Amino acid sequence: MTIDEPVQATKTSAESALGWCWTAACAAWLGGVGLQLQQRDLWPVDRYGLLVLVALLASAISAAWVNRHRYAQITAALVVVVASAMLGFATAGWQASQRVNDTLVHALEGVEITVVGVVSELPKVVPGGVRFRLSVESAWRQGEAVHLPHQLALGWYGPRIAARQGFTQATTSAALAAIVKAGQRWQLNVRLKRPHGLMNPHGFDYELHLLEQGVGATGYVRETGARLLQVEAGFGLQVLRQQVKDSIERHVPDGRVAGVLAGLAVGDQSAIEREDWALFRATGIAHLVSISGLHVTMFAWLTGAILHAFWRRSRRGPFWLPAHVAARWGGLLAAFAYALFSGWGVPAQRTVWMLAAVVLLQSGGRRWPWPLILLMAAVVVTAFDPWALMQPGFWLSFVAVGLLLTRDLTVGSGHPPKRRDEGPDAQAHGLGRALSLVPQWAQAGLRTQVIATLGLAPLSLVFFQQLSVVGLLANLVAVPVVSFLITPLALAGAISPLLWRPATALAQCLSTYLSWLAAWPGATWLVPVAPVWAQGAGLLGAAVAVLPMPWRLRVLALPLCLPLCFPVVQRPQLGQFEVLAADVGQGTAVLVRTQQHLLVFDAGPQYSPESDAGQRVLVPLLQSLGERHIDVLMLSHSDTDHIGGAASLMDRFPIGLLHSSLPEQHLLQWQAKLKSIPSQRCTAGRSWRWDGVDFLLLHPEAEDYARPLRPNAMSCVLQVRSGDSLSRVLLAGDIERGQEERLLQTRGESLRSNVLLVPHHGSKTSSSSGFLNQVQPDVAVVQSGYRNRFGHPAPEVVQRLLHSAGGLKISPECGAWCWSSQDSMHAPLGQCWRVQARRYWHSTGGQTLDARRDDVRQENETAVQPR
Repeated sequence: MTIDEPVQATKTSAESALGWCWTAACAAWLGGVGLQLQQRDLWPVDRYGLLVLVALLASAISAAWVNRHRYAQITAALVVVVASAMLGFATAGWQASQRVNDTLVHALEGVEITVVGVVSELPKVVPGGVRFRLSVESAWRQGEAVHLPHQLALGWYGPRIAARQGFTQATTSAALAAIVKAGQRWQLNVRLKRPHGLMNPHGFDYELHLLEQGVGATGYVRETGARLLQVEAGFGLQVLRQQVKDSIERHVPDGRVAGVLAGLAVGDQSAIEREDWALFRATGIAHLVSISGLHVTMFAWLTGAILHAFWRRSRRGPFWLPAHVAARWGGLLAAFAYALFSGWGVPAQRTVWMLAAVVLLQSGGRRWPWPLILLMAAVVVTAFDPWALMQPGFWLSFVAVGLLLTRDLTVGSGHPPKRRDEGPDAQAHGLGRALSLVPQWAQAGLRTQVIATLGLAPLSLVFFQQLSVVGLLANLVAVPVVSFLITPLALAGAISPLLWRPATALAQCLSTYLSWLAAWPGATWLVPVAPVWAQGAGLLGAAVAVLPMPWRLRVLALPLCLPLCFPVVQRPQLGQFEVLAADVGQGTAVLVRTQQHLLVFDAGPQYSPESDAGQRVLVPLLQSLGERHIDVLMLSHSDTDHIGGAASLMDRFPIGLLHSSLPEQHLLQWQAKLKSIPSQRCTAGRSWRWDGVDFLLLHPEAEDYARPLRPNAMSCVLQVRSGDSLSRVLLAGDIERGQEERLLQTRGESLRSNVLLVPHHGSKTSSSSGFLNQVQPDVAVVQSGYRNRFGHPAPEVVQRLLHSAGGLKISPECGAWCWSSQDSMHAPLGQCWRVQARRYWHSTGGQTLDARRDDVRQENETAVQPR
């Protein structure tokens, strides 16, 4: 041993200890950010600032202890870890305060405002119009300036603007798409509302999505007063993206392929058809057809490899800068440029910050632990975007990289690779060597894909409750084809449109292959949401399966993963039932579950020709609950806010019986016949019993079908009773006063129910005092949309409900409402998902029920005061 070896060993040991200390600090930062994201209400901004000062002061004091004795160093390290957690918490809270404060004030909701702004992103073409983001420059109302959020999400629908611009076809989508372009400055009259989304168990958090995107209000454009002020007012990169997208649409005749190429080239995921997204999700390649971390990383790697090859062959380049360093920084700059050109989406941002962190650490010339590199990248990402921790893509990206790092990555010391001698036969030897390495590359690619598939499978089950069984076969072909062929051709086509022809052919061949895989029986494996402990066990099992461990330990992966793969579904006891009134906006959809059966009462509204409550809300909700079959689908009547999602449910689930008051010639009746679904009329007096729970139809009468009645008057009314008859639920559809009076005459005291689904969403034509006094509900549930155009529930109905019912639950304030007959004694009002899962970015839904109750209480106190 030389004299320098102990010194070098001590130095290496100190660097290793420092590296692991920083690893703990980075993990603590992420823990602090995660803790802040659980806040239901934000603190004042100055409190977050004070927390930052305390953390910095503690770090400064700990730095003074580093050179003291060992115990002082340990204490200093602990202080740094705690300070890192405080900094993560405080910075996330400060950013959250900035975003929340940049939200539309309540006073400006629903009023007409004139705004001048620039279209900041590629518009999305939708049936009947376009949707786009507007960067606000100025705004006023009735001649007075008003303050609006910096970013608005707007929809523009209607034919008149298209006609004024010379379009004879007033169907608008194509016309408006040709008019509204990225980078234009417009003056528009708009009506806005605060960010508000549907709140359902395990559903998409739209309000979090808007917060992360920096959108402070949503709304629509009123056609009167719209003026194009400037064609190219700014956002030059967005203008270039718009030109590339328009060129793709002109040169690629296949609209579906054009959408995929636009998604890969400029990041316009909205251009991809709904059917293609379904195919990509079913085969597990959805991450490939959006601008994700894979594409950005691929672009950086490809650019770095090309730059490294040319740099090594230059005469002066290696003397100025080593080739591997130039390749790293060149690849990072290429990734940054590609992410900008593709729209600077959140996944692309995360990848750029991750690559930047890795390049900086590797350029430092030290041997850092690989967990530190990964965690440092995560710290950089969350410093810019703390809400990334709430996104599945964040965890899928970092876990995938971590799995590969544990197997294949050894972080070097930063020394450049040795250069090989380049004789006359170097090119021939290089080609032969490359050909000889093809089997090794194929084997490495296969191993990488297997590791990623096995390691990420539990995360897919945790986040999406589904797993593509054919995903490995799909990705083995799709990854190289999309990443190394279609995507480069889609980008290069911006220079030479002829290159889009081979890209189109490859995309069509890939689609054929994926369709063949998706048609396999059991191509997609669905599971219900598992308990938290089962999710943790499954993730641990995946790590045990793919990490380099002895096979005796890997055997433990199977029992660890079983609770996640086959979770136990919680169901009501015999004779009891559960009710879940889904948050579907302005419409009705209620799930009634017994021990072995499921009834779906109405299917919610149709939001647009391409979207409905069945597809967006009910199908994911039923899958998360573990439901695979609908015993009875009851459609109360033919209004679209009650049957809009029925077709999606019929397409997705086997249905035992369609119970409805729909006319025989209705389209859904024909669809039921095509799918061999038995159909039956709702008729008063019809009843059945499931698992000790009784179901009784109260309306309409059989003779009502022979009379010309309005759809509301034909609504099915269903009462559900527990086996002991102590718990009852009355689902009243859209009946009005006439039908309520008829029920009072024919049913009388039997109408008494613990829960009332308020008729007609709280319309003033329903919920008469006599009806409410007879039902005497413990809780009344109103399913309506946030700031809906009908004004539901009507103020006078709300007053009657607050007087008559023990509790009132309204969808915009409650979200999905859950109630169990077996828990009705100690939880008679059920649970509101918006309240239970509330975070600081969630809307309260307008005037709270507490304020309304205070109004009623004051009225009652005034009424009983002596004159």
